[in-house]
Amino acid sequence: MKSQYYYINLTAQERVDILHSLIEKRNKLIEQGRYTDLVDEVITKITKAKKRAFIIKTI
Repeated sequence: MKSQYYYINLTAQERVDILHSLIEKRNKLIEQGRYTDLVDEVITKITKAKKRAFIIKTI
């Protein structure tokens, strides 16, 4: 089975907001004594994601 890829177009501010909310979620999980592995993985993926410029063509 072939893997599916999903792309999200984010502005710089949206990217920062997502990272802040994920860090808050991670801190709450640490306070509760729960595992943060999945949140850590998402934070890593967002920070290492390539930033690409593209042109949107309208018809």
